[in-house]
Amino acid sequence: MASVLIREAKEGDCGNILRLIRELAEYEKLSDQVKISEEALRADGFGENPFYHCLVAEILPAPGEPQGHGIGSKIIKKVAEVALDKGCSQFRLSVLDWNKRAMDLYKALGAQDLTEAEGWHSFRFEGEAMRELAGK
Repeated sequence: MASVLIREAKEGDCGNILRLIRELAEYEKLSDQVKISEEALRADGFGENPFYHCLVAEILPAPGEPQGHGIGSKIIKKVAEVALDKGCSQFRLSVLDWNKRAMDLYKALGAQDLTEAEGWHSFRFEGEAMRELAGK
């Protein structure tokens, strides 16, 4: 099993974070939706008032270990630890409807599927819809 180091992201990680975002989007068949730049990641994550909290999982000695070796569970457990340390009462994950493997993992770790439990659907405003709402 790979050794996994989970740590706080550093500003110097932004290039790799963007690469991983793009790889994930490609895997999810959503590459056209990646609009963020490395500069925006820096500003949003490491500026005066960071918008998000980012963790980095370093898989040692090398990435590419097949799925099913506990790496996802370790990452989610670390997110729970950080969230509790920061006073959060919950954290949420998004998953595409075809990614049954991820949904099964989240449920096995104790997550509630809000689509099933509460009927929640996720919505997003972007581009023209945002400009119209803002009157711009």
